[in-house]
Amino acid sequence: MRTDVTFPSDGLTLAGHLYIPDGVDGAPGPAVVVGHPGSGVKEQTAGLYARRLAGQGFIALAFDAAHQGESAGEPRGLEDPGHRVEDLKAAVSFLTTRNEVDPERIGVLGVCASGGYAITAAATDHRIKAVGTVSAVDISRQFRLGAGGGQDPAVFQGMLDAAAQARTAEARGEGVQRFDLFPATEEEARRAGPHVFEGWDYYCTPRARHPRSAKALTWSSVDRIAVFDAFARVDLIAPRPLLMIVGREAVTSWMSVHAFQKARGPKELVWIEGAVHNDLYDKDEYVTPAVARLTDFFHSHLTPADHLTPAREDDRLAPAV
Repeated sequence: MRTDVTFPSDGLTLAGHLYIPDGVDGAPGPAVVVGHPGSGVKEQTAGLYARRLAGQGFIALAFDAAHQGESAGEPRGLEDPGHRVEDLKAAVSFLTTRNEVDPERIGVLGVCASGGYAITAAATDHRIKAVGTVSAVDISRQFRLGAGGGQDPAVFQGMLDAAAQARTAEARGEGVQRFDLFPATEEEARRAGPHVFEGWDYYCTPRARHPRSAKALTWSSVDRIAVFDAFARVDLIAPRPLLMIVGREAVTSWMSVHAFQKARGPKELVWIEGAVHNDLYDKDEYVTPAVARLTDFFHSHLTPADHLTPAREDDRLAPAV
């Protein structure tokens, strides 16, 4: 069952979809917050994972970040890493108020940019008992270094120049300045490289296009993103467990590997064979094994307190799926 909900996040009202498993008997149960990719909305991949997790017995909450989708916040299309982390913590706070939820059994799942945001949120919020990621990226590294890590530094310096000029233009009353996230045509997307095309194919075609997903971001997002580091304190998640799921063919996979190497405590890195970054957003042959691993992970670690076993140090590279 899906219910439309709203909840506050640092003065703004966020819109969410709360998925409650069929046959819930009234006893408080485990819950998972699902964060969407940087330009996504709750109706896309976050909603898909939330629905699938609800089918496995978890109460699941997918929501739109502040300034995006149906959530409040001006200017529209602002990507503020600090607020995105706060949004995840606010979603946890909301779940603690629900009678259906055991507040001691809440996990977080982040997809793409929300994978990085989920790691940052969990590092300092001990209410989050388990952290899962799918195709995780640190949005700052992606902007500064490119999806594959080899971007010319001059590219991002040029973006910072443009962001500074945009702030000046806005101060002079010229309105909010934005930049497009995706090429206008398939031909342009293909010329821009495989990762750009993957994003264009997901967000800009009937495959998953949604009228509220962000097709542009404000230039004022760029200098906010520049100084963010999603993986800076991944070590603070320990002794709570971390599961990272990555497509074997994803150009962004190096970021999940980097975070995994920095993490301490119980951790697992799962490779999905044949999958590129965006395949894990919606393609059933890749989503199904990812959900199976997430289900096992959250069932194991969002257990009632009297059934918990002491956490142990676990540096495990899981067999490829």
